[in-house]
Amino acid sequence: MNGALILLTPWDLSLAAGLVLLLAALSWQLRLGIGRRMLIAAARSTVQLLLLGLVLKALFATANLGLIALLATVMLGVAGYEVMARQKYRLKGLWGYGTGAISMLLSSFSITLLGLWVVLQPAPWYAPQYSIPLLGMLLGNTMTGIAVALDNLTSRTLEKRHEIEARLALGQNANDAIADIRRDALRAGLIPIVNAMTTAGIVSLPGMMTGQILAGSPPMEAAKYQLLILFMIAAGTGLGSVTAVMIGSRRVFDGRERLRRDRLKS
Repeated sequence: MNGALILLTPWDLSLAAGLVLLLAALSWQLRLGIGRRMLIAAARSTVQLLLLGLVLKALFATANLGLIALLATVMLGVAGYEVMARQKYRLKGLWGYGTGAISMLLSSFSITLLGLWVVLQPAPWYAPQYSIPLLGMLLGNTMTGIAVALDNLTSRTLEKRHEIEARLALGQNANDAIADIRRDALRAGLIPIVNAMTTAGIVSLPGMMTGQILAGSPPMEAAKYQLLILFMIAAGTGLGSVTAVMIGSRRVFDGRERLRRDRLKS
C-alpha cells in the first residue's frame, strides 16, 4: 500500500471550484435564490481555510501556548456569533451572544482538555497538531447542536406563549411551565450527532477518518480516532445544548417567573 500523500495543485482545486460555479449557475437558472450566497460561502471558506493553513504552519513550527490560546479564543468568539446568527429568534443584548459562547466554553473546551490530558497525552499537552483540530471539530459540531436547540427553544416559546402563561396562571412555576419545550429543544439539538453516530461507517465515512486514510494512516487506526472524536463530539454537544437551553429557558422569565417575550428578538 502506497502511504505517500498526494499533493493537490491549484489546478486541482480550480476543477473542484468549477463544480460549485456550475451549481451556482444551476441555482440561478432555477431561480432558487441561493446562487450568490453559495459563491460568497465558497469564497469565504477558501480565504478562511488558506489563512488557517498559514496560521497553523506557523503554530506547528513554534508550538507557542500563548498563540494557541489566542487562536482558540478567536475560534470560540466566531462560533458564539454563528450560534446567535443562526437563530430566528434570540435573546436580546449580550445574552444573545453569551448563551452560545458560554455553553461552548464549558463544553467544547472542557472535553478538548480531557481528550488532551487523559486520552491522547501529546508532548507538550497543547501540541497544536492535536489541540487545534480537536477543538475545531468539537466547536463546529457543538455549535450546530446548540444553535438548533436554542432556535427550537425560542421559537416554540413564542409559539406556545399563551399555553405557558396559562400554566403560570394555574400555579405552575416557570420551570414546569416550559419543561416540555425545553425537552423538545434538547432532543432537536442532539438529533444531528445521534444520526451521525448511527450512520457512521454504513451510510457515511466520517470526515476525520477519510482525511487520515487519504493521508496514509492505517484504516483501523483511522477508525479508532474517528470513534474517539464521535464520542467526544456527542458529549460536547450534549453538555453544550443542556447548558444553553437551561440558560435560555431561564432568561425568558423574569425574577417573578413571568414570561418576558420582550427579551426575544428576531
